[in-house]
Amino acid sequence: MNVATETKKTATPPLPESLTKDVLLRLPQVLSIIPIPKSSWWRGVKEGRYPRGIKLGERTTAWRASEIDALIERLDAESRA
Repeated sequence: MNVATETKKTATPPLPESLTKDVLLRLPQVLSIIPIPKSSWWRGVKEGRYPRGIKLGERTTAWRASEIDALIERLDAESRA
């Protein structure tokens, strides 16, 4: 007698708001939001105009979405001043 086993599907619990609010963005995503050349972005990071980002590996950097949002607000305020 062959009894089929029933697989239980468990719902994935929702992520805490702090995790969904602060997702990590890779450079192509950042540059799609702030349309500047890659070299200008890295120069701005080096000079402290843009956030430094988080090193995920030797050649991988990501930025918190909240830091990019803050940068956009700051740039907007500077352009209105």
